[in-house]
Amino acid sequence: MIDLHCHLLPGLDDGSADMDISLRLAQEAVDNGIQFALLTPHHMNGVYTNHRQDVIERTQEFQTALQEHEIDLTVFPGQEVRINGDLLTAISQHDILYADDNNQYLMLEFPDDDVPAYTNDMIYQLQQQGIIPVIVHPERNTKIMRHPEILLELLKKGCLSQITASSYVGTFGEKVESFSRQLIEAGQGYVFSSDAHDLPGRKYEMRQAFDKLRKEFGDELAQRFEDNAKAIINGDVVLPNQIRPIVAKKKNKLFGLF
Repeated sequence: MIDLHCHLLPGLDDGSADMDISLRLAQEAVDNGIQFALLTPHHMNGVYTNHRQDVIERTQEFQTALQEHEIDLTVFPGQEVRINGDLLTAISQHDILYADDNNQYLMLEFPDDDVPAYTNDMIYQLQQQGIIPVIVHPERNTKIMRHPEILLELLKKGCLSQITASSYVGTFGEKVESFSRQLIEAGQGYVFSSDAHDLPGRKYEMRQAFDKLRKEFGDELAQRFEDNAKAIINGDVVLPNQIRPIVAKKKNKLFGLF
């Protein structure tokens, strides 16, 4: 399996605090079936800034440590980039890391409770540069949960989406689990990632998510999720899903017609 979103690099953000923790998380990733991981420390989110060259160097150091400890995980440098007004400048200054060497797929984060008003314009400008935003964990964004048409329109414009494995298996609660399932059912999910941190409830549950996906939606969709992750990290084409709006569930009426 390929994990496109995790916080394993030591001391860079709210993920791993030190190398010992990073090595433990890496072993947990391998035990969960992951062989390749894109390391995505937070970047430009108002709290953490992790410049491109720093992440590249720290990833190389971490890969060496993995080899010394005989942990069979291959890692690649990346960033979880927060959408912000300085993003285009950072791109022009070559301070942004992508999921692939072709600088095509950008792991793009929104604030937890908002989708900024300038998002559509920013997405358009990114796409004009040949960049395809992969919107990370939309299932946990409270504004998207209230207004799922926001994500639908972004996907129609050519964005992709990454659903956190733990969201789908229920680690973040029933509402997030249900919304994750709704997104997948509507064709609005493209890949699973762990978003692993060294925090309670932020562990590797990729295998569990894929097992559940196969049970609920079949082997073909599970294989497509795996293929999409491989295509993203290789810079290959990801075929668009047949997406549709989320259908609101009808509330049960307690008293006949009333």
